[in-house]
Amino acid sequence: MKKLIVISFVLALATALLALAQETAKPGEMKQDTMKAEKASTKAVKLSGKISDDGKTFVDKDNKSWTVTNPEALKGHEGHEVTLKAHVDATKNEIHVVSLKMGKEGMKESKKQDEMKY
Repeated sequence: MKKLIVISFVLALATALLALAQETAKPGEMKQDTMKAEKASTKAVKLSGKISDDGKTFVDKDNKSWTVTNPEALKGHEGHEVTLKAHVDATKNEIHVVSLKMGKEGMKESKKQDEMKY
């Protein structure tokens, strides 16, 4: 009878330890998962659209509005059609501009203005 009680106790203890081990993740594993998620979101993507007149927001071709985290990168291009290479944070609707390329309409306007100067 004592052997049966001891064996039952050992099995219950082993089961509890296994369940506890499954719930607690290793600290390194959680760090790697969050680092992978950050790396995935830091890949720059191309977006085409128009910069707002204040230069703080960007509206893409799908009419989705994005808040620009570094509006100084857009200085001088307010109100223009552009193609951006940017890091996108879709959860916050924010973009961080890496590079900017003027759209075709914006280039035509700037050429016309250059021709007027001469």
